[in-house]
Amino acid sequence: MATLLLLRHGRTTANAEGGLAGRQPVELDETGQTQARLVGERLRVLPLAAVVTSPLVRCRQTLELALPGAAPVDEDGLIECGYGEWEGQPLKKLAKDPLWPVVQQHPSAAVFPGGEAMAAMAARAVAAVRSWDARLTAEHGPEAVWLACSHGDVIKAIVADALGMHLDLFQRIVADPASVTAIRYTPTRPFLLRLNDTGGDLTGLVPPARKGRRRTTRSRDSDAAVGGGAGAGR
Repeated sequence: MATLLLLRHGRTTANAEGGLAGRQPVELDETGQTQARLVGERLRVLPLAAVVTSPLVRCRQTLELALPGAAPVDEDGLIECGYGEWEGQPLKKLAKDPLWPVVQQHPSAAVFPGGEAMAAMAARAVAAVRSWDARLTAEHGPEAVWLACSHGDVIKAIVADALGMHLDLFQRIVADPASVTAIRYTPTRPFLLRLNDTGGDLTGLVPPARKGRRRTTRSRDSDAAVGGGAGAGR
């Protein structure tokens, strides 16, 4: 199967001020713009088969700065969680809300007033990336690499699914602004290749070319490397 790169947007004015942006049209601040340009330098070494994105402006801005030659496709399944009445509120204030400990400890039960359930967010995000991954694998072969730009909680939910973790554990995962997380899906299990990577060389994420039947997915592609394997330089 193809390799998915999950890119979180750069830092926004809301991030800097300690607010919860949600689906509001907040933009990148100067730090976020710099982060986007820097991650772009790392991403340009990769032959991306497709770039898809949350339709929110902060993701679009990140991609415009990081990959100015790309033509991102909007994917509603990657949009930020609908925080409803929480949107635009300071996090310090929200921490006093009775729903806060539910979001922290039992997010699968959290439903934001006037907004979305976290479980629904996770389900539609996972469905979106798995659908895109299957389509791009069919079109470009298992060596394809593609990128999806999204938001912190969305990325964390996708990672939790890849690791077989219950959504109630997803707050243990971190996705910083402009970080790259890489997942490779296979017929029987996903592999988490990178998590919250904010500075590493990404060239090792390109799968080695196969001889002969390029588009064939082999059963051993799902096997883990016993003992740890040789790493990306294999």
